[in-house]
Amino acid sequence: MTKALKYVFAVLLAGLALTLGAPAASAHGGPIKLEVIGDGDHNVNVLVTYKEDKHPVTEIVEATLTATATDGRTFGPVPLRSAPEGQNVYHAAEPLPSGEWKVTVKATEPAKASKTVTVKAGAVDVVPEAPATTLTPEKAAATGLLSDRAAAQDADDSGMPLKIGIIAVAAVIAVGALIFILRRRNLYARR
Repeated sequence: MTKALKYVFAVLLAGLALTLGAPAASAHGGPIKLEVIGDGDHNVNVLVTYKEDKHPVTEIVEATLTATATDGRTFGPVPLRSAPEGQNVYHAAEPLPSGEWKVTVKATEPAKASKTVTVKAGAVDVVPEAPATTLTPEKAAATGLLSDRAAAQDADDSGMPLKIGIIAVAAVIAVGALIFILRRRNLYARR
């Protein structure tokens, strides 16, 4: 392989790496967001995401949970532990006693964050079954039926055609440069 060809391939690979890798790597970090939800039984689940890009926090999260019941009882502080449901899902190390609780979760790592919600422990709420209707994603978004996570996923998916287009343009430019270099080489070889 000639020296010029090696440079063309190196530039092409560097461009692809920058196009695909740099935005994802630079997007993480900064402030985090805590979503605190009772599981309907005796535990509290905490979903930890970055505020800026809504991607999951993959670093170890250090956080504690405290709670105060409506009847004055207190619970905690209890550390949060990683849950088997996902890499950015945490739950309290100890079950929450039955009752209605004002739960506060405070995170210290990878960034400071706090969230307070009201949770009913030991009472599973039955959600009435909704009538069967067909909703398009646009109608569901307009009526507020899509969660923030689903909306964020749609936003992330909308950037995929742009990335594919950039890669295709870079590949066409690289092939054009390769053809140009090979033709020049053949012209000089004939002389």
